[in-house]
Amino acid sequence: MVAAAAAMAADEAERARGRRAALSFATIAVVLGLPLWWKTTETYRAALPYADIDGLSQQPVQLVVPMAVVFAPGSVPRDLPRPLPFRDVQEMEISVNLRSSVTSRYEMRYRSTTAREEAALAAATAREADAALYPLQDTTLGSLTMYVVPETSSLLPQGINVYVGKHRSALLRAGGGLAALQARLREVTQLMSFTATSIAAALSDRVPDGQLGPDARRSLKSSLGYEITFSLLNPDPKSHTVDWDIEGAVNRFVKPVLDKLSLVANFSVDSQILYYAVLGVTPRYDKESSSFLLSAHSLPHVINPVEARLGSSAASLYPVLNFLLYVPERSHSPLYIQDKDGAPVSTNAFHSPRWGGIMVYNVEAPASPQASLPVHVDVDMARVMEVFLAQLRLLFGLSREEVPPEFLLESPGNEGLADWELDHLLWAHTVENIATVSTTLTSLAQLLDKIGNIVIKDDVASEVYRAVASVQSAVTELSLGHLLAAFQASKEAVTCSERAFFDPSLLHLLYFPDDQKFAIYIPLFLPMAVPILLSLAKIVRETRLRKKEPTKMD
Repeated sequence: MVAAAAAMAADEAERARGRRAALSFATIAVVLGLPLWWKTTETYRAALPYADIDGLSQQPVQLVVPMAVVFAPGSVPRDLPRPLPFRDVQEMEISVNLRSSVTSRYEMRYRSTTAREEAALAAATAREADAALYPLQDTTLGSLTMYVVPETSSLLPQGINVYVGKHRSALLRAGGGLAALQARLREVTQLMSFTATSIAAALSDRVPDGQLGPDARRSLKSSLGYEITFSLLNPDPKSHTVDWDIEGAVNRFVKPVLDKLSLVANFSVDSQILYYAVLGVTPRYDKESSSFLLSAHSLPHVINPVEARLGSSAASLYPVLNFLLYVPERSHSPLYIQDKDGAPVSTNAFHSPRWGGIMVYNVEAPASPQASLPVHVDVDMARVMEVFLAQLRLLFGLSREEVPPEFLLESPGNEGLADWELDHLLWAHTVENIATVSTTLTSLAQLLDKIGNIVIKDDVASEVYRAVASVQSAVTELSLGHLLAAFQASKEAVTCSERAFFDPSLLHLLYFPDDQKFAIYIPLFLPMAVPILLSLAKIVRETRLRKKEPTKMD
């Protein structure tokens, strides 16, 4: 009996030790193992400013234009509200959509001319006066100076009420009182800075299609850089040996324009010659003119076959602007382009929005049919570059066709665009950059919030924070009238947002489904978990049996 009792006691002690061991293993696995595994296998996600990103699309933008209105002697309206000098503010809201608010604010400072300005306005012509006034003006980007001259002044030609110079000033003819002057000032300032149409075009992604004009999406989108490619297409090298001095033409005509546009973006220029590159459309022969014609409706079909031969946009990080000079083959010469009304186009060229332009360069037929081939052709690069630069202006939305007839705009000369036209680009691109960054960061935040497997590294979060801060800085600088600082901040925001959005680390765990997780972790945890779970089940079962056993009473 004693031996049997001792054996039962030893067996009970062994069972108790087994229960304690099983409970210890389970406790260690749950308290220490699971948290350690969870921490070491979790996806690292740095914090992002989701609230700030959500507020970017609703942040109001105010475009402030510092402006000086200078009255020459004899031009001051009699109905001025108070004596000179004084300040005035005019605001106008630009309707975009229900969530975006853009307000233009013109901070006008009215004053009289100084002695040096009066001497400059005594010049014989408006061009001479504009050149003499330039050193006396505020040359800050985005600022404007309006000089009001008497109604009888001979400085402006007959029938011209407004002269817009090459810089950031204009001459206005007085007359009609303060209301008429303010209406004329409004027209000039919108021409030299921005209009509701140009801002709506910059925010075309946010504006409903029905509210946009037909030309709203024709100009180039804002970009950090552009690549310009000049291509000479010679489909018939057996008949024509074409020589073009593209390097000299670029240095003479294109480089001054790009030097001025370098503030807007980075530009690279290259050129190429393509042989046996024909148009994708067969021109129609016209017996009356003994020439071949390309109608307006066939022009869109010309680009695709030619673009396949260019090969310039495939490896480009930036938008590519293509300018093609096409020398027709001998069998299709001369070749002329017709407009929608069937009339010949004076430049014999056409442009495609956001793509580039094509010019047809006809070669005079040899006087004698027995002339030796190929015929040597020297391209008149001045005539060609005049057309290409005009197309470049159209691609950037710098058109002078919609100017009122009483406005006279000074030619920008070799620089290709005036100072105020550069400001016009900066206003539009700054607003567009702000909208682009807001869209990019919102898309990124929605993606990261929806897919929890994506790793958010510290450098990605840092780029997002910098982009948000730069956008807010750009909006602040715009409200202060600092156009250059606002544009530079918006470019920095675009750079940071694109770095964050296209960071390669965001794709590492993007396509890592749950079934792959189970396939990895089940072989690791199942061999360890089964003994622990069986021991715990046995302990629970024994505990229930022990509670059901009757208690012995002596």
